[in-house]
Amino acid sequence: MSTKKKSESGFLVQGSILAIASIISRIIGLLYRIPLTAIIGDIGNDYYGAAMEVYSILLLISSYSLPLAVSKLVSTRVAKSERKNAYRLFKGALIFALISGTIAALIVYFGAEFITVYLVKTPLSIFALKVLAPTLLIVAVLGVVRGFFQGMGTMMPSAVSQLIEQIINAVVSIWTAYMLFGYGSRIGAVLGNSEQYGAAYGAAGGTIGTGVGALAALLFVLFVFTVYRPVYKRQMLRDRRNGEESYRNIFFILFMTIVPVLLSTTIYNISSILDMGIFKHVAAAQGYEETTYSTMWGIFSGKYKTLINVPIAIASSMAASSVPSLATAFASRDIPQVRRKVASSIRFIMVIAFPCAVGMGVLASPILQLLFHDAREMPARMLQVGAVSIVFYSLSTLSNGILQGIDRMKAPVKNAVITLALHIGVLIALMYGLDLNIYAVVWANTFFSFFMCILNGRAIRKYLKYRQEIVKTFLIPGIASAIMGGAVYGVYQLLMKFVKINVIATVISIIAGIIVYGIFLLLMRGLNEEDLKAFPKGYLIIRIAKKLHLLKK
Repeated sequence: MSTKKKSESGFLVQGSILAIASIISRIIGLLYRIPLTAIIGDIGNDYYGAAMEVYSILLLISSYSLPLAVSKLVSTRVAKSERKNAYRLFKGALIFALISGTIAALIVYFGAEFITVYLVKTPLSIFALKVLAPTLLIVAVLGVVRGFFQGMGTMMPSAVSQLIEQIINAVVSIWTAYMLFGYGSRIGAVLGNSEQYGAAYGAAGGTIGTGVGALAALLFVLFVFTVYRPVYKRQMLRDRRNGEESYRNIFFILFMTIVPVLLSTTIYNISSILDMGIFKHVAAAQGYEETTYSTMWGIFSGKYKTLINVPIAIASSMAASSVPSLATAFASRDIPQVRRKVASSIRFIMVIAFPCAVGMGVLASPILQLLFHDAREMPARMLQVGAVSIVFYSLSTLSNGILQGIDRMKAPVKNAVITLALHIGVLIALMYGLDLNIYAVVWANTFFSFFMCILNGRAIRKYLKYRQEIVKTFLIPGIASAIMGGAVYGVYQLLMKFVKINVIATVISIIAGIIVYGIFLLLMRGLNEEDLKAFPKGYLIIRIAKKLHLLKK
């Protein structure tokens, strides 16, 4: 295999490692939300979701852009054999994280009442939000260490720490939610509102797990870094360049790298908290009861978003792994290699996003019954309507990372601003004009992700002179997914007619769908042998496919 092929394969393998860890983390997150939802209910999910939305935005502003910026800047210095400067940059980023994380934590803790009452119109989410304040500092430092390892070209510490974080989070969240729900119910009984106070304290218990999980992940990556540091210091002795960057210059470079990433990611993700504020204020103005719109939002954030975020996590992982790899290739002015990496990552994402979207849409109600014991029409309709956004969000998330990796930081910012303005207009029009209530949020989110794909795609074409391959990337996965969708629907209906047990019918339908999709994807040459080698267990898949005559021997 040529050096270029190895480079591209290694890039996808590293992306796959982080993607697999993210999928497993999301699955754990999905699984623990089942007992958590059973404990705190849809209204508790509203309180939990409101606190997490605010936390996520402050996390974005304070530290989310740090791993991306650190990985990009470290990788470019390591590529030039400037490991001393890479290490100094890492230390500068740690100082930056401590300052920004502390400021964010103080804002959340002392501004919790104003935020929950006036901005998100969810007063009882104050307990959950205050609990999250220290986590902002922990995650800021954690992000820098993860970014350093990603910049060094290894995703393993990030991947393992993600799994540790989510496992600890799941266990602690369920236990503390259960304990605090009972405590809140007793307080509520005295105040004459046991249901809402139980849900509010239970939601706060759920957010305790977030902090404890992040702390466990931080301790793990610090341990790995301590073990690795002597090796790295020996590598620094072989630096080609003797001069050291000043910390003043490092802070300036960090700031200039972080700000565009910060703006694009914040604007790209702030739509969630704006959606919540607009939806609740408009719903209240339209005469909906507080418990009604609180329940609607609880279903949206606790069930709909939890489910669609599982496949979207793959795109986030690929975006994180693509930035240092693309930055290294771009810094060496190897534009053909950059184009190949872009093509590989987009095809990888689409091969996974299309079947996830179709499967989620076809099996919306069975999946909700299986996971949440919820057979209501509203959550199933949300999932059916919004399933297509999995494809758009996956592609727009990845394209954000691609643009950042090729030093076009302003493009995602500009695109996100334009799309956000249009998104808000669409949301308000759908709520006031068509009275679609929570479905307006689902439709507006789909529009947002679709338009981001269009604008980011235009920017990539412009800056890389890149022409997207259509047939293998979009058409074949789309056709294979449509065939899979028909097969999944048929198998489910047949099993429900004879077996009449939803768990069995849903699980067998999903397995049948995976097999059908894989067969038709290979038969239509959607993936070749070189593509499969970059997948986890790729060589095993190749051997099986050749035995079944799905690949040429």
